[in-house]
Amino acid sequence: MKPALIFSLFLLLFISHTNYAQTTVDDPEIKKMVAEVKSENMEATVRKLVSFGTRHTLSDTKSNTRGIGAAQRWVKSEFDKYALASGGRLTSVIDFFTIKADGRRIATDSQLGNVMATLKGTDPTDDRVLIISGHLDSRASDVMDAKSDAPGANDDASGVAAMMELARIMSQREFPFTLIFVAVVGEEQGLYGAKHLADVAKDGKWNVIAMINNDMIGNSLSSGTLLRDNTKVRVFSETIPFLETEAESKMRKSTNRDNDSPSRQLARYIKTVTNQYVEQLDINLVYRNDRFLRGGDHTPFSQNGFTAIRFCEMNENYDHQHQNVRKENNIQYGDLAEFMDFEYMKKVTCSNLATFSNLAWSPKAPTNVGIEVKDLTNFSTLVWTAPEGKSVYGYNIVIRETSSQHWEKTIFVKDTKAEIPYSKDNFFFAVQAVDALGHSSLPVFPLPIR
Repeated sequence: MKPALIFSLFLLLFISHTNYAQTTVDDPEIKKMVAEVKSENMEATVRKLVSFGTRHTLSDTKSNTRGIGAAQRWVKSEFDKYALASGGRLTSVIDFFTIKADGRRIATDSQLGNVMATLKGTDPTDDRVLIISGHLDSRASDVMDAKSDAPGANDDASGVAAMMELARIMSQREFPFTLIFVAVVGEEQGLYGAKHLADVAKDGKWNVIAMINNDMIGNSLSSGTLLRDNTKVRVFSETIPFLETEAESKMRKSTNRDNDSPSRQLARYIKTVTNQYVEQLDINLVYRNDRFLRGGDHTPFSQNGFTAIRFCEMNENYDHQHQNVRKENNIQYGDLAEFMDFEYMKKVTCSNLATFSNLAWSPKAPTNVGIEVKDLTNFSTLVWTAPEGKSVYGYNIVIRETSSQHWEKTIFVKDTKAEIPYSKDNFFFAVQAVDALGHSSLPVFPLPIR
Protein backbone atom coordinates (compact mmCIF):
# COMPACT_ATOMS: atom_id res chain seq x y z
CA MET A 1 0.00 0.00 0.00
CA LYS A 2 1.32 3.45 -0.92
CA PRO A 3 2.54 5.63 2.00
CA ALA A 4 0.21 8.48 0.99
CA LEU A 5 -2.78 6.16 1.13
CA ILE A 6 -1.69 4.78 4.50
CA PHE A 7 -1.39 8.33 5.84
CA SER A 8 -4.84 9.25 4.46
CA LEU A 9 -6.43 6.23 6.13
CA PHE A 10 -4.67 7.07 9.41
CA LEU A 11 -5.87 10.67 9.23
CA LEU A 12 -9.44 9.53 8.54
CA LEU A 13 -9.37 7.20 11.52
CA PHE A 14 -7.88 9.94 13.71
CA ILE A 15 -10.55 12.45 12.71
CA SER A 16 -13.29 9.89 13.26
CA HIS A 17 -11.92 9.02 16.69
CA THR A 18 -11.55 12.70 17.59
CA ASN A 19 -15.14 13.51 16.62
CA TYR A 20 -16.57 10.68 18.71
CA ALA A 21 -14.08 10.38 21.54
CA GLN A 22 -14.94 10.31 25.21
CA THR A 23 -13.12 13.29 26.69
CA THR A 24 -12.24 14.05 30.28
CA VAL A 25 -10.15 17.16 30.88
CA ASP A 26 -9.00 18.10 34.37
CA ASP A 27 -8.69 21.82 34.95
CA PRO A 28 -5.50 22.37 36.99
CA GLU A 29 -7.00 25.47 38.62
CA ILE A 30 -9.96 23.49 39.94
CA LYS A 31 -7.59 20.80 41.23
CA LYS A 32 -5.62 23.56 42.96
CA MET A 33 -8.76 25.02 44.55
CA VAL A 34 -9.90 21.60 45.75
CA ALA A 35 -6.50 21.18 47.42
CA GLU A 36 -7.03 24.50 49.23
CA VAL A 37 -10.07 23.20 51.14
CA LYS A 38 -8.96 22.76 54.75
CA SER A 39 -10.86 20.69 57.30
CA GLU A 40 -9.24 22.69 60.10
CA ASN A 41 -10.68 25.93 58.68
CA MET A 42 -14.17 24.50 58.65
CA GLU A 43 -13.81 22.96 62.09
CA ALA A 44 -12.80 26.37 63.43
CA THR A 45 -15.86 27.92 61.77
CA VAL A 46 -18.18 25.27 63.22
CA ARG A 47 -16.76 25.72 66.72
CA LYS A 48 -17.05 29.50 66.45
CA LEU A 49 -20.71 29.22 65.46
CA VAL A 50 -21.32 26.77 68.31
CA SER A 51 -19.76 29.29 70.72
CA PHE A 52 -22.75 31.62 70.26
CA GLY A 53 -24.75 29.24 72.47
CA THR A 54 -27.90 29.27 70.37
CA ARG A 55 -28.56 30.56 66.90
CA HIS A 56 -32.31 30.10 67.11
CA THR A 57 -34.01 32.39 64.59
CA LEU A 58 -35.88 34.17 67.41
CA SER A 59 -32.94 34.37 69.82
CA ASP A 60 -31.04 37.46 71.00
CA THR A 61 -30.08 39.91 68.26
CA LYS A 62 -28.32 42.53 70.42
CA SER A 63 -25.62 40.56 72.26
CA ASN A 64 -22.17 40.33 70.70
CA THR A 65 -21.52 36.91 72.21
CA ARG A 66 -24.80 34.97 72.13
CA GLY A 67 -27.68 34.46 69.74
CA ILE A 68 -28.50 34.80 66.07
CA GLY A 69 -27.50 38.47 65.85
CA ALA A 70 -23.95 37.84 67.03
CA ALA A 71 -23.65 34.91 64.60
CA GLN A 72 -24.90 36.99 61.68
CA ARG A 73 -22.44 39.79 62.35
CA TRP A 74 -19.54 37.36 62.72
CA VAL A 75 -20.28 35.64 59.39
CA LYS A 76 -20.47 39.03 57.68
CA SER A 77 -17.13 40.04 59.23
CA GLU A 78 -15.58 36.88 57.73
CA PHE A 79 -17.06 37.69 54.33
CA ASP A 80 -15.55 41.16 54.63
CA LYS A 81 -12.13 39.59 55.19
CA TYR A 82 -12.51 37.53 52.02
CA ALA A 83 -13.53 40.71 50.19
CA LEU A 84 -10.11 42.22 50.82
CA ALA A 85 -8.53 39.45 48.74
CA SER A 86 -11.07 39.81 45.94
CA GLY A 87 -10.06 43.21 44.66
CA GLY A 88 -13.43 44.63 45.63
CA ARG A 89 -15.47 42.16 43.59
CA LEU A 90 -16.89 40.41 46.68
CA THR A 91 -19.39 42.41 48.71
CA SER A 92 -21.47 41.36 51.70
CA VAL A 93 -24.70 42.39 53.38
CA ILE A 94 -27.15 41.21 56.01
CA ASP A 95 -30.39 41.23 54.05
CA PHE A 96 -33.03 42.02 56.68
CA PHE A 97 -36.72 41.32 56.11
CA THR A 98 -39.82 41.06 58.30
CA ILE A 99 -41.89 37.93 58.85
CA LYS A 100 -45.40 38.24 60.22
CA ALA A 101 -46.52 36.01 63.09
CA ASP A 102 -47.81 32.78 61.58
CA GLY A 103 -49.49 31.18 64.60
CA ARG A 104 -47.08 28.25 64.32
CA ARG A 105 -43.34 28.84 64.60
CA ILE A 106 -43.19 32.65 64.43
CA ALA A 107 -44.89 33.87 67.61
CA THR A 108 -44.68 37.61 66.88
CA ASP A 109 -43.75 39.80 63.92
CA SER A 110 -39.98 39.34 63.62
CA GLN A 111 -37.05 40.83 61.73
CA LEU A 112 -34.89 38.13 60.13
CA GLY A 113 -31.71 38.49 58.10
CA ASN A 114 -29.81 36.38 55.57
CA VAL A 115 -26.05 36.96 55.50
CA MET A 116 -25.10 37.15 51.84
CA ALA A 117 -21.84 37.62 49.93
CA THR A 118 -21.96 38.36 46.21
CA LEU A 119 -18.99 37.77 43.90
CA LYS A 120 -19.48 39.97 40.86
CA GLY A 121 -18.76 38.43 37.47
CA THR A 122 -16.29 39.84 34.96
CA ASP A 123 -18.64 39.69 31.95
CA PRO A 124 -21.37 42.36 32.17
CA THR A 125 -23.30 40.63 29.38
CA ASP A 126 -23.56 37.31 31.24
CA ASP A 127 -26.62 37.44 33.52
CA ARG A 128 -26.34 33.91 34.94
CA VAL A 129 -26.40 33.43 38.72
CA LEU A 130 -25.23 30.57 40.95
CA ILE A 131 -26.34 30.31 44.60
CA ILE A 132 -24.90 28.16 47.38
CA SER A 133 -26.33 28.11 50.90
CA GLY A 134 -26.30 26.69 54.40
CA HIS A 135 -28.69 27.69 57.18
CA LEU A 136 -27.37 29.71 60.09
CA ASP A 137 -30.15 29.06 62.60
CA SER A 138 -30.20 26.16 65.08
CA ARG A 139 -32.77 24.60 67.41
CA ALA A 140 -33.20 22.52 70.55
CA SER A 141 -35.82 19.79 71.07
CA ASP A 142 -38.61 22.38 71.26
CA VAL A 143 -38.60 24.32 68.00
CA MET A 144 -39.91 27.39 69.85
CA ASP A 145 -37.19 27.32 72.54
CA ALA A 146 -35.05 30.37 71.80
CA LYS A 147 -33.27 30.39 75.19
CA SER A 148 -31.66 26.96 75.70
CA ASP A 149 -28.28 26.10 74.23
CA ALA A 150 -28.68 24.85 70.68
CA PRO A 151 -25.14 24.36 69.35
CA GLY A 152 -26.21 23.33 65.84
CA ALA A 153 -22.75 22.03 64.95
CA ASN A 154 -23.81 19.69 62.18
CA ASP A 155 -27.30 21.15 61.64
CA ASP A 156 -26.29 23.39 60.06
CA ALA A 157 -22.98 25.01 60.99
CA SER A 158 -21.53 22.33 58.70
CA GLY A 159 -23.36 23.74 55.67
CA VAL A 160 -22.49 27.32 56.59
CA ALA A 161 -18.81 26.42 57.08
CA ALA A 162 -18.67 24.67 53.70
CA MET A 163 -20.30 27.66 51.99
CA MET A 164 -17.85 30.05 53.68
CA GLU A 165 -14.86 27.93 52.64
CA LEU A 166 -16.05 28.15 49.04
CA ALA A 167 -16.47 31.92 49.37
CA ARG A 168 -12.94 32.23 50.79
CA ILE A 169 -11.34 30.23 47.99
CA MET A 170 -13.43 31.33 45.01
CA SER A 171 -13.34 35.04 45.86
CA GLN A 172 -9.65 34.98 44.98
CA ARG A 173 -10.51 34.01 41.38
CA GLU A 174 -12.46 35.61 38.55
CA PHE A 175 -15.62 34.14 37.08
CA PRO A 176 -17.73 35.53 34.22
CA PHE A 177 -21.03 35.75 36.08
CA THR A 178 -22.44 36.30 39.56
CA LEU A 179 -21.91 33.86 42.43
CA ILE A 180 -23.90 34.22 45.66
CA PHE A 181 -22.85 32.66 48.98
CA VAL A 182 -25.54 32.87 51.65
CA ALA A 183 -26.19 31.83 55.24
CA VAL A 184 -29.98 31.81 55.42
CA VAL A 185 -32.06 31.99 58.60
CA GLY A 186 -35.47 30.72 59.59
CA GLU A 187 -34.94 27.21 58.21
CA GLU A 188 -36.14 25.47 61.36
CA GLN A 189 -39.09 27.86 61.65
CA GLY A 190 -40.34 27.23 58.12
CA LEU A 191 -37.65 27.90 55.45
CA TYR A 192 -38.32 31.63 55.77
CA GLY A 193 -34.86 32.90 54.82
CA ALA A 194 -34.64 30.72 51.73
CA LYS A 195 -38.18 31.65 50.69
CA HIS A 196 -37.34 35.34 51.00
CA LEU A 197 -34.27 34.97 48.76
CA ALA A 198 -36.11 32.72 46.28
CA ASP A 199 -38.88 35.32 46.02
CA VAL A 200 -36.34 38.12 45.52
CA ALA A 201 -34.75 36.07 42.73
CA LYS A 202 -38.10 35.34 41.09
CA ASP A 203 -39.40 38.91 41.36
CA GLY A 204 -36.08 40.23 40.06
CA LYS A 205 -36.10 37.74 37.17
CA TRP A 206 -32.67 36.45 38.13
CA ASN A 207 -31.27 33.90 35.71
CA VAL A 208 -30.44 31.36 38.43
CA ILE A 209 -29.02 28.32 36.64
CA ALA A 210 -28.41 26.33 39.84
CA MET A 211 -28.98 26.56 43.58
CA ILE A 212 -27.06 24.22 45.91
CA ASN A 213 -28.19 23.74 49.51
CA ASN A 214 -25.89 22.13 52.08
CA ASP A 215 -27.75 20.96 55.16
CA MET A 216 -26.05 18.48 57.54
CA ILE A 217 -22.90 17.37 55.74
CA GLY A 218 -20.58 16.68 58.69
CA ASN A 219 -21.65 13.38 60.26
CA SER A 220 -20.75 9.88 59.07
CA LEU A 221 -22.26 7.69 61.84
CA SER A 222 -25.95 6.78 61.99
CA SER A 223 -27.87 6.40 65.23
CA GLY A 224 -29.58 3.10 65.91
CA THR A 225 -28.08 1.12 63.05
CA LEU A 226 -24.55 2.41 63.84
CA LEU A 227 -23.61 2.45 60.17
CA ARG A 228 -20.46 4.46 59.52
CA ASP A 229 -19.57 5.56 56.01
CA ASN A 230 -17.54 8.59 55.02
CA THR A 231 -17.44 7.69 51.32
CA LYS A 232 -21.04 8.55 50.32
CA VAL A 233 -23.20 11.65 50.41
CA ARG A 234 -26.81 12.06 49.32
CA VAL A 235 -27.92 14.57 46.69
CA PHE A 236 -31.68 15.10 46.60
CA SER A 237 -33.41 16.33 43.44
CA GLU A 238 -37.05 16.77 42.50
CA THR A 239 -38.77 14.47 40.02
CA ILE A 240 -41.37 16.69 38.38
CA PRO A 241 -40.80 20.47 38.47
CA PHE A 242 -43.19 22.33 40.77
CA LEU A 243 -44.07 24.85 38.06
CA GLU A 244 -44.47 22.41 35.19
CA THR A 245 -46.96 23.73 32.63
CA GLU A 246 -49.65 21.64 30.96
CA ALA A 247 -47.64 21.62 27.73
CA GLU A 248 -44.49 20.58 29.57
CA SER A 249 -46.41 17.82 31.34
CA LYS A 250 -47.70 16.50 28.02
CA MET A 251 -44.17 16.53 26.55
CA ARG A 252 -42.73 14.82 29.64
CA LYS A 253 -45.26 12.02 29.39
CA SER A 254 -44.81 11.54 25.65
CA THR A 255 -41.01 11.36 25.90
CA ASN A 256 -40.93 9.49 29.24
CA ARG A 257 -38.62 12.10 30.73
CA ASP A 258 -39.99 11.67 34.27
CA ASN A 259 -36.44 11.14 35.52
CA ASP A 260 -34.87 14.09 33.69
CA SER A 261 -35.98 17.28 35.40
CA PRO A 262 -33.45 20.15 35.38
CA SER A 263 -32.70 19.52 39.06
CA ARG A 264 -32.03 15.86 38.29
CA GLN A 265 -29.63 16.91 35.53
CA LEU A 266 -27.84 19.07 38.11
CA ALA A 267 -27.62 16.10 40.50
CA ARG A 268 -26.08 13.92 37.77
CA TYR A 269 -23.71 16.74 36.90
CA ILE A 270 -22.55 16.80 40.54
CA LYS A 271 -21.92 13.05 40.41
CA THR A 272 -19.86 13.34 37.22
CA VAL A 273 -17.72 16.22 38.48
CA THR A 274 -17.22 14.63 41.91
CA ASN A 275 -16.02 11.40 40.31
CA GLN A 276 -13.53 13.48 38.36
CA TYR A 277 -12.08 15.66 41.13
CA VAL A 278 -12.77 14.13 44.56
CA GLU A 279 -11.23 10.90 45.82
CA GLN A 280 -13.15 8.44 47.99
CA LEU A 281 -16.53 10.13 47.70
CA ASP A 282 -19.52 8.84 45.78
CA ILE A 283 -22.69 10.81 45.13
CA ASN A 284 -25.79 8.82 46.07
CA LEU A 285 -28.53 10.18 43.82
CA VAL A 286 -31.77 10.23 45.80
CA TYR A 287 -34.71 10.75 43.48
CA ARG A 288 -36.99 12.85 45.67
CA ASN A 289 -36.95 16.55 46.53
CA ASP A 290 -35.87 15.84 50.12
CA ARG A 291 -36.20 13.23 52.84
CA PHE A 292 -39.62 11.64 53.26
CA LEU A 293 -42.23 14.36 53.98
CA ARG A 294 -39.47 16.85 54.80
CA GLY A 295 -37.91 19.83 53.07
CA GLY A 296 -34.90 22.12 53.02
CA ASP A 297 -33.77 25.53 51.83
CA HIS A 298 -33.62 24.40 48.21
CA THR A 299 -37.38 23.72 48.30
CA PRO A 300 -38.56 27.36 47.92
CA PHE A 301 -36.22 27.71 44.93
CA SER A 302 -37.70 24.59 43.34
CA GLN A 303 -41.19 25.93 44.05
CA ASN A 304 -40.26 29.16 42.26
CA GLY A 305 -39.12 27.28 39.17
CA PHE A 306 -35.36 27.25 39.75
CA THR A 307 -32.99 24.30 39.41
CA ALA A 308 -32.09 23.34 42.99
CA ILE A 309 -30.74 20.35 44.94
CA ARG A 310 -29.73 19.43 48.49
CA PHE A 311 -26.51 17.86 49.77
CA CYS A 312 -27.06 15.82 52.95
CA GLU A 313 -24.92 13.26 54.76
CA MET A 314 -25.57 9.59 54.03
CA ASN A 315 -26.26 8.53 57.63
CA GLU A 316 -28.14 10.82 60.00
CA ASN A 317 -27.65 10.64 63.75
CA TYR A 318 -30.84 11.56 65.58
CA ASP A 319 -29.10 11.59 68.98
CA HIS A 320 -27.39 14.75 67.76
CA GLN A 321 -30.20 16.33 65.73
CA HIS A 322 -32.99 18.52 67.19
CA GLN A 323 -32.02 17.47 70.74
CA ASN A 324 -31.44 19.37 73.97
CA VAL A 325 -27.86 19.05 75.17
CA ARG A 326 -28.01 16.47 77.97
CA LYS A 327 -26.78 13.05 79.08
CA GLU A 328 -29.22 10.19 79.67
CA ASN A 329 -28.28 6.56 80.41
CA ASN A 330 -24.67 7.43 79.63
CA ILE A 331 -25.67 8.66 76.16
CA GLN A 332 -24.69 12.22 75.20
CA TYR A 333 -27.39 14.04 73.27
CA GLY A 334 -27.11 17.34 71.44
CA ASP A 335 -25.66 18.64 68.18
CA LEU A 336 -22.06 19.01 69.36
CA ALA A 337 -18.89 19.45 67.30
CA GLU A 338 -17.14 16.47 68.91
CA PHE A 339 -19.52 14.11 67.11
CA MET A 340 -18.66 15.42 63.66
CA ASP A 341 -16.36 13.91 61.03
CA PHE A 342 -14.46 16.87 59.58
CA GLU A 343 -12.54 14.84 57.00
CA TYR A 344 -15.86 13.62 55.63
CA MET A 345 -17.13 17.19 55.62
CA LYS A 346 -14.02 18.25 53.73
CA LYS A 347 -14.73 15.77 50.93
CA VAL A 348 -18.33 16.95 50.61
CA THR A 349 -17.09 20.54 50.48
CA CYS A 350 -14.62 19.59 47.74
CA SER A 351 -17.53 18.15 45.76
CA ASN A 352 -19.38 21.45 46.17
CA LEU A 353 -16.31 23.40 45.09
CA ALA A 354 -15.58 21.31 42.00
CA THR A 355 -19.22 21.52 40.91
CA PHE A 356 -19.65 25.22 41.62
CA SER A 357 -16.42 26.24 39.87
CA ASN A 358 -17.07 24.03 36.83
CA LEU A 359 -20.46 25.63 36.39
CA ALA A 360 -19.06 29.11 37.08
CA TRP A 361 -16.52 28.74 34.25
CA SER A 362 -18.80 26.84 31.89
CA PRO A 363 -20.23 28.08 28.59
CA LYS A 364 -23.94 28.64 28.44
CA ALA A 365 -26.01 25.56 27.71
CA PRO A 366 -26.93 24.80 24.09
CA THR A 367 -30.42 25.86 23.05
CA ASN A 368 -33.11 24.29 20.86
CA VAL A 369 -31.79 20.82 21.62
CA GLY A 370 -33.80 18.32 19.62
CA ILE A 371 -33.86 14.76 18.36
CA GLU A 372 -35.13 13.89 14.89
CA VAL A 373 -38.04 11.45 14.80
CA LYS A 374 -39.12 11.55 11.14
CA ASP A 375 -37.42 8.28 10.21
CA LEU A 376 -37.49 4.79 11.70
CA THR A 377 -33.83 3.98 12.29
CA ASN A 378 -31.48 2.42 14.81
CA PHE A 379 -29.40 5.59 14.73
CA SER A 380 -30.31 8.79 16.55
CA THR A 381 -29.77 12.28 15.17
CA LEU A 382 -29.50 15.18 17.61
CA VAL A 383 -29.35 18.85 16.65
CA TRP A 384 -29.00 22.04 18.67
CA THR A 385 -28.08 25.71 18.50
CA ALA A 386 -24.73 26.97 19.75
CA PRO A 387 -25.06 29.14 22.87
CA GLU A 388 -24.26 32.82 22.94
CA GLY A 389 -21.41 34.26 24.97
CA LYS A 390 -18.27 32.36 25.92
CA SER A 391 -16.79 30.39 23.03
CA VAL A 392 -17.54 26.69 22.90
CA TYR A 393 -14.85 24.09 22.12
CA GLY A 394 -17.37 21.33 21.47
CA TYR A 395 -20.30 19.38 22.87
CA ASN A 396 -20.82 16.27 24.96
CA ILE A 397 -23.66 13.96 24.07
CA VAL A 398 -24.30 11.99 27.25
CA ILE A 399 -26.03 8.63 27.04
CA ARG A 400 -27.62 6.17 29.44
CA GLU A 401 -29.90 3.17 29.26
CA THR A 402 -33.49 3.84 30.32
CA SER A 403 -33.00 1.83 33.54
CA SER A 404 -29.79 3.61 34.56
CA GLN A 405 -29.58 6.31 37.25
CA HIS A 406 -26.56 8.06 35.78
CA TRP A 407 -24.98 8.86 32.43
CA GLU A 408 -22.95 5.88 31.21
CA LYS A 409 -21.21 7.15 28.08
CA THR A 410 -20.08 10.44 26.60
CA ILE A 411 -19.57 11.22 22.92
CA PHE A 412 -17.70 14.42 22.12
CA VAL A 413 -18.49 16.28 18.88
CA LYS A 414 -17.53 19.61 17.39
CA ASP A 415 -20.59 20.30 15.27
CA THR A 416 -24.15 21.21 16.28
CA LYS A 417 -25.59 18.07 14.71
CA ALA A 418 -24.61 14.47 15.25
CA GLU A 419 -25.86 11.07 14.17
CA ILE A 420 -24.91 8.42 16.72
CA PRO A 421 -25.32 4.62 16.56
CA TYR A 422 -27.66 4.40 19.56
CA SER A 423 -31.40 3.91 19.26
CA LYS A 424 -33.67 6.49 20.88
CA ASP A 425 -35.93 3.55 21.77
CA ASN A 426 -33.30 2.10 24.12
CA PHE A 427 -31.39 5.10 25.48
CA PHE A 428 -31.84 8.57 26.92
CA PHE A 429 -29.63 11.42 25.70
CA ALA A 430 -28.71 14.97 26.67
CA VAL A 431 -26.33 17.58 25.27
CA GLN A 432 -23.96 19.96 27.07
CA ALA A 433 -21.58 22.65 25.80
CA VAL A 434 -17.90 22.31 26.73
CA ASP A 435 -14.97 24.73 26.66
CA ALA A 436 -11.32 23.87 25.99
CA LEU A 437 -10.60 23.21 29.69
CA GLY A 438 -13.47 20.76 30.05
CA HIS A 439 -15.89 23.05 31.88
CA SER A 440 -19.32 21.89 30.79
CA SER A 441 -22.80 23.36 30.97
CA LEU A 442 -25.67 21.49 32.54
CA PRO A 443 -27.02 18.79 30.19
CA VAL A 444 -30.14 19.63 28.17
CA PHE A 445 -32.68 16.88 27.39
CA PRO A 446 -33.67 16.86 23.68
CA LEU A 447 -37.24 17.40 22.47
CA PRO A 448 -38.66 15.68 19.38
CA ILE A 449 -38.28 17.33 15.99
CA ARG A 450 -40.99 16.12 13.65
